[in-house]
Amino acid sequence: MENQQGIAASRYENLKNAREHILTRAREASAITIPNVIVRDGFNETSDLPTPFQSVGSRGVRNLSSKFLLSLFPPNMPFFKYTIDDMTVNEIEEEAGEVGRGEIEKALNMRERMVMKEIEASYFRTAAFEAFKHLIIAGNVLMYVPGDGMTQVYGVDKYVVSRDPAGTVLEIVLRQSFHPGTLPKEAQQIIAQGGGFENNQAKDKVDLFTYVRRTAKGKYEVVQEVKGFIIPNTRMVYDEDILPWRALRMTKLDGEDYGRGYVEDYLGDLISLEGLSQTVLEGSAVVAKVITLVNPNGSTNARDIAEAENGAVISGSPDEVQMLQADSRLNMQTAQQMIQELTQRLAFAFMMNTAIQRNAERVTAQEIQYMARELETSLGGLYSLLAQEFQLPMVKIFEKRMEANRQVPALPEGVTMPTVVTGLDALGRGNDLQNLDHFLAGLGEVMGPELMKYLNVGEYIKRRGAALGIDMSDLIRTEEEIAQIDQQQQMQGMAANLGPKAIEAMAQIQGKQLDGQNKVAQEQAKKE
Repeated sequence: MENQQGIAASRYENLKNAREHILTRAREASAITIPNVIVRDGFNETSDLPTPFQSVGSRGVRNLSSKFLLSLFPPNMPFFKYTIDDMTVNEIEEEAGEVGRGEIEKALNMRERMVMKEIEASYFRTAAFEAFKHLIIAGNVLMYVPGDGMTQVYGVDKYVVSRDPAGTVLEIVLRQSFHPGTLPKEAQQIIAQGGGFENNQAKDKVDLFTYVRRTAKGKYEVVQEVKGFIIPNTRMVYDEDILPWRALRMTKLDGEDYGRGYVEDYLGDLISLEGLSQTVLEGSAVVAKVITLVNPNGSTNARDIAEAENGAVISGSPDEVQMLQADSRLNMQTAQQMIQELTQRLAFAFMMNTAIQRNAERVTAQEIQYMARELETSLGGLYSLLAQEFQLPMVKIFEKRMEANRQVPALPEGVTMPTVVTGLDALGRGNDLQNLDHFLAGLGEVMGPELMKYLNVGEYIKRRGAALGIDMSDLIRTEEEIAQIDQQQQMQGMAANLGPKAIEAMAQIQGKQLDGQNKVAQEQAKKE
């Protein structure tokens, strides 16, 4: 069978020019923060990486990546929740009889935990942390979630992407280099037909292209090519929501194929800090250098001074010896003050702990919490995009992966859908909860115990549960149930104090009162 020609290599070359500016900025940002994230063109295992003169950029990127990871994918709890509307619950209750909302939510919660267990078992958090570093530095990253095994991460220097004006991915072309002997047999046969590969011995690496193309609304086709030919048995078709190849971006810019990195917004400060740090380091070496000058026409021997040990006695005149040292302390102080200011600004931008506490003798815990909240809230716009393009697709991909492996049953279409409960959503609920608690705390300080006279405790419980994202259905007793419990407690107290005869008498009185009320109601009904 003749091999079918592909277009992945030509599409990669055509789309590469549109990526050049983004890649140049990404390499500049990487060189000044974490140099091994986006390396220069032609880099290999024997090449040297640039060494920054400051570590603020590296610590800032790692710190912010950790915060993204903990905020969007918190450990030991699902970052999503299956939601189901009341109409669907009613239909299920009518069909299943005794099955109520509690049983339905219990089953969905079990499914959430199973999906999270699969995500953790695939080392997804490790890949997510690496992806966040790419997003913060370069603004773009490509993630691949295979049908089984570990999630893979590719930098923007290894792939190209094309989008429509709305931001929908149209094409993704990934280029990887492999030794031919590590490729599938079908790929090895194609390479062997072109020469340069004999007896499974790889003379040079070959480029393997993965081409992802949108073929119709909501449909994508994926093929792999080598030496200009499509590798047999690699063609796959996916629905948009479960496409395992995800081209992520930090920011969304209308009409652009790529996003922009978080570091790019602060590149000026990082470059200034890098230059000043290098100047201070080199200047410190100059200032620390001390040279001894000896009068060549004097009686003091320069070799005697150079070889003299501490406390040694030599012949000479002190007037013939002079110490030479650079004195630029004023210039160094100016540079160091600027370094401190730049460091503080960058620490605040990257949400480092040193930026939260102000420089003062006494800093209250409330002040620190307020500043920490301000920093978290400033990332709200980034959370919203990552929730739609990162979190939700990952849930659906791992769901389908588990369904294909028969680890969980498939859910009926349209019954339920996952919603994100971390990131921006968690920030909004946290602010509502905090405002509610501050409101009550302020009233409590002014009114004291009198507050309970005005507070509707049941409504407060409902609002607090909503702020925490808790389903309050059947969790808190209704006012009627509370009244019945109070009445039972009163009857039990009376039984203990007055005896059973008094209880019987009270019951008879209440019965007569109820009979009288029923008669009045019946007479009014007849009149109407």
